[in-house]
Formats: sequence, C-alpha cells, structure tokens
Amino acid sequence: MNRKGALTAVLLLTIAAFVFVGGCSKKEAPASQSGGPVTIKVGVWDFATSAYYADLIREFEAGNPNIKVEPLDSPSTDYTNKLTIQLNGGSDIDAFWIKDGDTTLGFASRGQLADLSSYVQKDNVDLKAYNGLAERFDIGGKIVAIPASSGWYVLYYNKDIFDKAGIPYPSHDMTWEQYEALAGRLTTGSGAGKIWGSHLHTWQACVENWAVQDGKYSIVETDYSFFKPYYEMALRMQNAGIIQDYGTLKTGGISYTNAFLQGNVATLPMGTWFYSTIIDRINKGEVKMNWGMSVLPHPAGSPAGWTVGSVTPIAINQNSKYKDAAWEFVKFITSEEGANIYAKWGQLPSRANNRNLAAIAGAAGMPGDALQALTIKNIALDRPMVPFVNEVNTMLGEEHGLIMLKEKTVDQGLADMAKRSKEIQGK
Repeated sequence: MNRKGALTAVLLLTIAAFVFVGGCSKKEAPASQSGGPVTIKVGVWDFATSAYYADLIREFEAGNPNIKVEPLDSPSTDYTNKLTIQLNGGSDIDAFWIKDGDTTLGFASRGQLADLSSYVQKDNVDLKAYNGLAERFDIGGKIVAIPASSGWYVLYYNKDIFDKAGIPYPSHDMTWEQYEALAGRLTTGSGAGKIWGSHLHTWQACVENWAVQDGKYSIVETDYSFFKPYYEMALRMQNAGIIQDYGTLKTGGISYTNAFLQGNVATLPMGTWFYSTIIDRINKGEVKMNWGMSVLPHPAGSPAGWTVGSVTPIAINQNSKYKDAAWEFVKFITSEEGANIYAKWGQLPSRANNRNLAAIAGAAGMPGDALQALTIKNIALDRPMVPFVNEVNTMLGEEHGLIMLKEKTVDQGLADMAKRSKEIQGK
C-alpha cells in the first residue's frame, strides 16, 4: 500500500473564500416518510478486495431498512481523479470516502462538500472521539467531513535480534535520541552478515515526519530549521553504518518490506498498514521472524503516544438529493459500531479506542505488545489540509534527496526548502 503517513493537535483553518451553496438547510423527508426505500450512491475504491465495505453496508442496511446503498466502485489508483471528475460534472453521487485526507480542502474550496455541522449538533456526535482528527475537517466554520479510518506510524522490531543481543525490547516511551542510541547498540557485524540497527525508508516522511510529530509545525512552512535535528540524526546514523545509506537504497530500489523481512534489520519506523504484510508473509511461509511493535519514538519534551499518520474521512456531496439518508450512512460509518466493523477486518478506525484496538491487536498473527503500540493519544497529519500542500510536498521530496545524498548540506537544503516554499505559496 502506498500510504504514508498522520498533523498535530487542532488546526484552525479559516478560509473565507470557500462557497458552500445551500448547505443542509433544505432537507428531504426522512426515508421512512418517502413512500419507499431511498437508494444512496456511495463512492468507494477496490470494493472486491476490501471486505469491510460490504460488511459496513450490510450492517447499515440491516439497521436502516428504508435506505439502500449502491457502491460506486473504482480502482484505488483512479479513485480520486474519477471522483473529482464526477463532482465537477454534477454527479448524483450522495456520499463518498475521501481516499487522501489532504485532498478534502480542494473539494471543499469548490463547494462540493455539504456542511455537516447541523447534523453533528442534532445527533450530539462527539468529535473528541476521533483522536484529534475531527477538527481538521472544520473548514471556515463548516464541518465538511467526518474521520472514518486512519493509519499511523509505529515502531516495528525484530525480537530475534534483540534476544540474541540481550537487549530489552523497545520502550513505549522513548525519545528519538534514545532510539538512535538503541539502534547503534543493535548494529553488529559487516558484509552479508551485518545486522542493521535501524532502517529509514527513502521517503522524506521518514525524516520530516518526526519534526511535525509534536504539533508545533507542519510541512507547509517558510522556515524549515525545525527539520534540522532529524536530518542530522539520519545522516549520523547513515555515517555510522546504523542504517543503509540513502544512495544504496535508491539505486537498488530496496523497499522497506524486503529490508525488514529479510531478518537483518532490528527496528523500522513505519505505518500501521505494514503489519498485515508481515502477517501475510509469515503465514505463507515466506518469512520466519519473531517480531513486535512499539509506540513511535517521540521528540524530547513531547508526550509519548503522539504519532504521525493519515486519515480517510467520509463526506456528503453538496448536490445530493438525499442528504438526510446520506448522513445516516456517514453517521453509522463513523460511529462506535462502524469502528468495530473496521477493527473486525483489521482496519484502524479513526474512532480508535481500547475496545476496537484490542480486537485488532488480538487478531491471529499480531504480536503480544500490539495493543500498547497501537494505543496513541494524538495523530499529527503528515500532510496538512492547507493550500499548496501537494506542491510543497513534492518540493520537499526533491530537496530531501539532495540532503541525504550529501549533494547539499543540511543548512543549504533547509534554506532552499524555505526559499522554494515561499515561491510556491507566493510569499
């Protein structure tokens, strides 16, 4: 899966230029009063291979017999583009998942998302139940989507390597400085038999995410000096041979999956989407490994349990003729019951709590420390919902590569990031 992942505490976005025509002020009669069932069309991707969709829809329809759900399926690679075309063309789609949370802003700015504020108030939806994510979708004073599912970074580790070294497993409360030292202690040997203490994938997120983890900054800034400690850490680890160097990884096309599962990498900070891959490869007999999970290390001075990740919200089309029925669906998907169905299929709901996380952590193949690793306090979005985020993210990736290849010093790279970000944002 190509997901990277989770921004920080509450972002207050005020975008006065947004135009939301009509909102939810004109509501159709409830489905039970319409003379017959209402059918709502719902945008999804990869329906056939994502069993939780069918389960969510089945349970919703069982509890709402007057509302039928027609899924409009697209391949994941085409989904966002197809959804954009549909909405721009005045499609009669009623509700839809937004695959990449940071694209919500674009839909909202075009007036394509219904304001859900009155529904949230009417049904007393507790927005605090979404681990700090719901506030991201309050745009210009309008709630335009509700968080449905999420993914966030944790620390994976190879228990066999720790056991052989006689080193205790990673703490669930560890700073990045402590993590660097731990990875250094775990690094042994040379050549084909070398044990790498850590692996940092080539995404810029695997350096820059740690700098936005505490909620003080985002990737869309005009001064990137806050990145410096984490680039210096990555380069120190690279120079010390604790991690494979960036150039080797890029040239060899080495994925984090193969790097970790070949058994000579002690630790790996990576997203929660990875645990299903580990379990699958072990079940197929392709990998033999005792593995564990820990809470992602955190910046010094920040609390443990703050992580970085992404969110998949669900929204209602501003042009929907059946907003009331669509809301009942959205409300169910993002409810405690919906969260439990996500968890049943190993998917992390945005409404994560001890009950549904325990269900995921207790699934066959999950390590014994999974529940502690998945129990987080706040998810910082790796890509904020602000203008120019995609352009800035692309630019950061370019500069990231130059820093990691040592074609630019850290200071020069960060200065160029700031300069280019200002140009992109017109500042």
